[in-house]
Amino acid sequence: MSSSASSLKIGLGIIGFGTVGQGVWKHLAANKRQMEVRLGVKIELIGVCVRDPDKKREVQIPGTQIHTDPNKIVDDPRVNILCELMGGTTLAGDITLRALRLGKAVITANKALICEHGTKIFEAASKHGGQYFFEASVAGGIPIIKSLREGLVANRFSEIVGIINGTCNYLLTRMEKEGLSYETVLHDARRLGYVEADESLDLDGVDAYHKAVILAFLAHGKWVPRKSTLVEGIRNVTLEDIRRAHDFGYRIKHLAVIRRNFAKGLMTLGVYPALIPLDKVLARVDGVYNGISLTGDVVGTTTLVGRGAGQDATASAVIGDIVDAIRVLKGSAFHFLTQTDLAAYATLGASARMATLEEIHTSFYLRFKLRDKHGVSAEVYRILAEEKISVARVIQYEHAATRQGTHTLSTHPVTEAAMERALRKFRKLRTVLEPPLVLRIFSPEN
Repeated sequence: MSSSASSLKIGLGIIGFGTVGQGVWKHLAANKRQMEVRLGVKIELIGVCVRDPDKKREVQIPGTQIHTDPNKIVDDPRVNILCELMGGTTLAGDITLRALRLGKAVITANKALICEHGTKIFEAASKHGGQYFFEASVAGGIPIIKSLREGLVANRFSEIVGIINGTCNYLLTRMEKEGLSYETVLHDARRLGYVEADESLDLDGVDAYHKAVILAFLAHGKWVPRKSTLVEGIRNVTLEDIRRAHDFGYRIKHLAVIRRNFAKGLMTLGVYPALIPLDKVLARVDGVYNGISLTGDVVGTTTLVGRGAGQDATASAVIGDIVDAIRVLKGSAFHFLTQTDLAAYATLGASARMATLEEIHTSFYLRFKLRDKHGVSAEVYRILAEEKISVARVIQYEHAATRQGTHTLSTHPVTEAAMERALRKFRKLRTVLEPPLVLRIFSPEN
């Protein structure tokens, strides 16, 4: 490497030294020389910030490189690139804005922070000459963000659908393949560390919602508020539902679905468990893997599959962003999120309106637990008829010993509003023993 190639020093600091932070440091330390030769720079690992310096960690580094005050890393003039890997939205947000206002590059895996404060962060990066990279925030080792902003930039995306929460996919996969209950598999997931400390983030769809919002912004220039989305988790999905879905020709997956109707100027975003046809690529994405299908007007449908979480997959995405940041610092790559970029996103987003429940058409799967009594089914069908909901297929199971029956059915496409009205009526029936489970049926036409 020539002296001119090695004269540029790039200092790197990490705030948050948990699983991902340690993975980034470990792989950088192992591959630093190779990266330096390829990039023509000198990379210096300046230090990390932790809450507890005495905690035992997999990766050991000198005590002189460990700090408890994040400003020691942010304000260090040697640090050109800051990796924010601490999580949360308050302190992490303050640190990110501070670094960007100093003109530094910030790299993150913090999808909640982007979802909550993306506009402010992007504007700070643009105004002060900083950079913000966030490939690791969505789908771990799948380069979905780079694909949207670079590789597939020529496309307008009518549909983006993905399995983007590995925990939900792991739970549903094991329930199906091993015939286990939700509670049993969840216990194992907790033991293996697959579930967030705040379990609602995974199990109630919040994590997937955060990721979907980021994808929607990159594809359509619109920050979608929670009130304009359908967000549901998998807590109510049973082994019985998984088996009945298979009888109907589907598997149940937890999906994020983003649709844009360019002709009508409408957009939808939903995160929920859904029945997906067995012949779809995403139906075969199992375990902790993620998969995302993008349908563009130029490329058609492209599906990316890979590890969605874990130390190595996420560290790989962070290091990929570090490489991009170095290239920008060297002047060999274009800045992302410039004023021109933000203006273009604003124009793109302004042309889309979030669809109302009356404008969203979907097919549904319903499961009822009914009292075994004459005329019970007639009450269900009466309500369906009142809301003009057409039934496509029915399977009934009687449980004579308990004087109960399970009634499952699928519908033809109907509006979300009509199904919501029907559900309110179903809940008032004395012969319906528990609130019916309702799942959407995914198809590209919906």
